Amino acid sequence: MEAGPHDTERQPLGATDSASRLSPDGPDEQDVLVDEVEVELRPPRRLRIWQLAPIVMLAALGSLMFAFPLAFGTGDGGAVVAMLGLLISCCAAGWGLMAARRVGHIWPGLPPRGSGERPDWRVIALYVGVGVVIVTLAVWRVARLR
Repeated sequence: MEAGPHDTERQPLGATDSASRLSPDGPDEQDVLVDEVEVELRPPRRLRIWQLAPIVMLAALGSLMFAFPLAFGTGDGGAVVAMLGLLISCCAAGWGLMAARRVGHIWPGLPPRGSGERPDWRVIALYVGVGVVIVTLAVWRVARLR
């Protein structure tokens, strides 16, 4: 809505019309100009609990398997359990990303699917760089268990 002088050439609504169109805070600008209303008939696409529950459970299991051997140093098998936990966590993250993409969520900085726009290479480089740093730190930490 733009700030500026009011349009004085517009005819005011009659007393009978204005009573039926008033909302608690007064008439809307669209109500004065247009008589039709647009309504979205499709419900919004959301991730449901049955989609999120297995992803969250796998992520929790994987992160615990990754964290406990690293924190408490549980002998010779700790590195194997930690790497398996890292693998399960990464699988849960990928599953969550695919589920979110399926309902229409996008990564910040990237264009919506089907828009025809090309993603900015700097945003993609940032995402790849952060992922590489995280995986490198995780593998380095597990390698130090031996």
